[in-house]
Amino acid sequence: MPNKALIIADMLNDFIDPQGTLYVGPAGEEIIESVKSKIKEMRGQGALIIFICDAHAENDLEFNMFPAHAIKGQWGAEIIPALAPQPDDQIVFKTRYSSFFGTNLEQILVNKGVIEAYLVGVCTSICIMETVSDLRQRDYPTYVFADAVADFDQTAHDYSLKRMETIYGAKLI
Repeated sequence: MPNKALIIADMLNDFIDPQGTLYVGPAGEEIIESVKSKIKEMRGQGALIIFICDAHAENDLEFNMFPAHAIKGQWGAEIIPALAPQPDDQIVFKTRYSSFFGTNLEQILVNKGVIEAYLVGVCTSICIMETVSDLRQRDYPTYVFADAVADFDQTAHDYSLKRMETIYGAKLI
């Protein structure tokens, strides 16, 4: 059983493609190669690869705060083609910021014997940070590949990395 998991947050068309509803901007596109590299590296170490995907209903209350995005079954909610999952990869659909809220992520980690979590993806100040918080609440040693996360806002990105390191105890690598 793998003892490590690579959690890939929201590398979806709506966030990464310039035509996406909540396009992160060039910062999102710039991490694609780094994310690909981390997937290859972690897969080579026998890590469990987990894609976390926003998958909202058309009337999701989150759309009171953000434009409608990543609607389940639509192009915007699909993983970008450059990161196509492999058959053994896990895909977890979520409707809130944390990858744990209302999902089976915790069961997957437990059932697969994962004892360390590594994160990449978007957005640093929202889904990455909330997932790191929930991982640390569950006492998982947590690592964030700083060159493979991105945000809409560089100031929020920088603050979030610092908070995850100093408050949650995540290691930035």
